Parts: sequence; C-alpha cells; structure tokens
Amino acid sequence: MKVLGIDIGGTGIKGAVVDTKKGELITERHRIPTPQPATPRAVIETVEQLVREFDWHGPVGCGFPAAIKHEIVKTASNIDASWIGLNAAAQIEKDTGCPTHLVNDVDAAGFAEMKFGAGRQENGTVIVVALGTGIGTAIFTNGVLLPNTELGQIKMNGLIAEHYAANSVRESEGLSWEVWGKRLNEYLNMVTDLFWPDLIILGGGVSKKFDHYREYIDVDTNIVPAQNRNNAGIIGAAIAAKKEGLRTV
Repeated sequence: MKVLGIDIGGTGIKGAVVDTKKGELITERHRIPTPQPATPRAVIETVEQLVREFDWHGPVGCGFPAAIKHEIVKTASNIDASWIGLNAAAQIEKDTGCPTHLVNDVDAAGFAEMKFGAGRQENGTVIVVALGTGIGTAIFTNGVLLPNTELGQIKMNGLIAEHYAANSVRESEGLSWEVWGKRLNEYLNMVTDLFWPDLIILGGGVSKKFDHYREYIDVDTNIVPAQNRNNAGIIGAAIAAKKEGLRTV
C-alpha cells in the first residue's frame, strides 16, 4: 500500500510517498520550511503544496506536533494557538481532496521505529524521545501505543523540559555537546525514574550524532539512536494512515 506521509515540524514540513509494507520511501523526500507564524491556513497551504509536488490523489498520513484526539488538535507548544480545537484532518482532506489521518508526530515516529527500526520485536516498555525544536515522546508497551504522552512538557529546574534540553536549545545557546549531553542525561533520568522503560530510542535529526554525546548519558536502561532517523515521522504517519483504513491506492 502506498501512502503520502507528511511530517509537520516546528522548522520544516517534509513529505514522501511511502511503501507501508516495507517501511520505505519510494520517492525522494521533499522539505518546505514551516511558515511563520504556523497558522492553520499557512501550514495547510504548505501541505497542499506537497500534495501537488507528488501529484498525489490517495491517502495522506500527517504527523503533527501536538496532542491529537479524534483528528482534533488539542495543544500548541510549537505551532500557532489557533490550531487548538480544529479538526485538521478534515480541513486538509477538504482542501486537497485526499483522505487524511492526523497523528501526533512522535507517536508517528514511534510507529516507524517499532515496526521497522530500533524497536522492532522489542517487548516491554519502549520510549521514543524525539529531540528537535522541542522534545516529543511516544510510549509503547508490548508494541501498544499510549497516545499523546507529551513528556517534553514536564518541569525541570524551573523550566519546561523542552526549553532546557531540546536540540534547538543546544543550537540557540551554543552549548557544547558535553553541556547539552548532561542536560539531556538529566531529562532521560527523570523519564526513566517515572516509567522504568526497557529501551529508550532517541530520534530527531540529532540522533545521527549520537556518538557526540553518548559518553554523557548515564541512564539505567538501554539507549539507542533511531534507525529511521529523519524519515521516521514520514514513514510512521503513513503507517498510521494505513492502520486507520483510509481509501488506498
């Protein structure tokens, strides 16, 4: 089954056509900068641009940086607050003509890692931690997702965790790998103390630089970088759309 997977992030909106049986991109990935401000109209127009780029008329799976319930946006930490309460899937389908399913972006990345990546055949509790503009999380127990965990919003040192340890903070504050790695270590230890996972998978673009900060991570569980890297959100959004049973091509 082929699905157009779209990953909406705080800085970029990426898409590609995915073979959901193999978990592979079957087109080149296309990326467009996220419009600022990231209002519904501006972001949906960017999604429309991606649909036209691929001349796509089939199902769309869309990873979105917010808590999602029944296709409705419930939070807005790295997007415009005007998204809250909007049935974004229905609006995208209306504007593109493509049946659309919306899923939290890190839940989407987690689907990709659990089916085709570092969490494949992993039992027990797995936490995916995506480090980018913010910090997103996805929790799976024996392969079953607990949706919308949003553990980047827990408090650390008087701050929201993602304002202390996200990769964007490392970049904006010019932190060394050691300083940032120790901040990340604080965060991962806090999450471990709360959930006692069997495996933590680190995602986001910084996952491919794991060797730069690995030595500063001292957590009582197995930690590995994501295998699908920056394509995880695209692949997982497509998998989620397939699970939803959208009309197929």
